[in-house]
Amino acid sequence: MQKPIITLCTIAGITALSACGQDFYQEAGASLDEGNFGNPTMNNIQLQNGEKSYTESLARRFAEEVNSTITFAFDSTVLDQNARATLDKQAHWIRQFPEVRFKVYGHTDKVGSPSYNKSLGKRRADAVVRYLGTRGISRSRLEAVVSFGETQPLIVTDGRERRNRRTVTEVSGFVERHPTVLNGKYAEVIWREYVASATEKSATESGTGGD
Repeated sequence: MQKPIITLCTIAGITALSACGQDFYQEAGASLDEGNFGNPTMNNIQLQNGEKSYTESLARRFAEEVNSTITFAFDSTVLDQNARATLDKQAHWIRQFPEVRFKVYGHTDKVGSPSYNKSLGKRRADAVVRYLGTRGISRSRLEAVVSFGETQPLIVTDGRERRNRRTVTEVSGFVERHPTVLNGKYAEVIWREYVASATEKSATESGTGGD
C-alpha cells in the first residue's frame, strides 16, 4: 500500500484553510479592527437606539464650550458684569439648541443658617433664570430652579468663600419626547455648523500671511 506524500504545499494549504475557518463567521475586516476603526459607527448606533445618553453627551459639550458657573458677592443675588458676560455666552449656546432644557442650581457658602442659605441659593438661581429670559430663552426650557444651599461646597470651609457662592447651569433633557426630532430649527443648526467646519481659514488665521 502506497503512503500519501505530504508536501510543504499541502501543509501550507491546510494552514490557510484553518485560518480562513477562524474568520468565517466574523464580519469583513474584523481582523483589521484594533478597537478604533468601528468606534464612530458604534457611537452612532448607540445614540440612535438610545444606548448612549443624549443628555449626558450634550451636558459634556455644554460644560466644555461654555462656562456653566457664575459666582456672587457675599449675601447677594446681584449679577455683576462678569456674571452677565458668562450668562450671555450661555444664552447664545442655549439658543442654538432649541429642543434642549436646562436646570439652574443655586449654592451658597456656609456663613448663615441652613434654611437661610437654601432660600438664598434659590434666589440666586431665580436671578439667573430671569436674566436668561431677557436673552430670548423661553422659561419653559428652564426645567427647574433648584437650591442646594450650603450642602455642596467647592471649597470646604466654614468662612466666606466666593467660589461656593455660585449657580451652575446644566443640560437636563429635551422639550420633545424624543430628542432626535429634526425640525427646521435643528436643520439650521446643522447647516450652520457644517458651513463653519468647512470654511477655509484666512491667510492670517492659518499662519501663512506676511509680516
